[in-house]
Amino acid sequence: MPEGPRHANVRSRRSATGRAWEEGVLRMKITRAHLAILLINVAYLGTFAVLYSAKKNYEFLLYVGTVTFFVILITLMHLKLDFPVGVLSGLTAWGLLHMLGGYVTMGGHVLYAYQLIPGVLRFDQLVHAFGFGFATLFSYYVLKPNLADKVSWATVSILLVLIGVGLGGLNEIIEFVAVLSVPQTGVGGYENTMWDMLFNTIGAVLAVVYIGLRRAMAANQKESVGL
Repeated sequence: MPEGPRHANVRSRRSATGRAWEEGVLRMKITRAHLAILLINVAYLGTFAVLYSAKKNYEFLLYVGTVTFFVILITLMHLKLDFPVGVLSGLTAWGLLHMLGGYVTMGGHVLYAYQLIPGVLRFDQLVHAFGFGFATLFSYYVLKPNLADKVSWATVSILLVLIGVGLGGLNEIIEFVAVLSVPQTGVGGYENTMWDMLFNTIGAVLAVVYIGLRRAMAANQKESVGL
């Protein structure tokens, strides 16, 4: 039976997708650092899946599943965008710190509740700033291929901060789902959520400042070469 135009178009699109995938894999340099980062993610997620299952900590099992989803998503995006090793390492460290925060205990409390500076800074807040700083850096490298050479850096800076804060909001929604789904969680109340959002914003702003400094240094080097 001859193949209809519709089936031919579907097969053509699939072939094009397959070729684009293969080209992306070929363009990307798979280094030992990339493989090490992937193995670290697989190792700590598998380990904490077992540990939290043994403790019947369903809240953090939900987080293990969420982090696993994002590891897979970022890996697939990496095949096309080839993210810097530093950004991938930072995201990996964030995921590991998050898992440790709900399992390790210090002073009779989980690490997330530990006061690094009593009355001023908790481990949880530091992880939020660190994590969403790297999430903002990651977002920059997602956007970078589509940014025009003469784009306003002020506009991009505001956009990146808003993206970082928005990703922080998504994190709070995931925690809200945990509160609704699991009888007892360590999420905390409204005040905790606002502190989380504040430190998410601090992390996003610091990431934008870092990117701006790196861009300025790169521009100065180009001008020096031009001289």
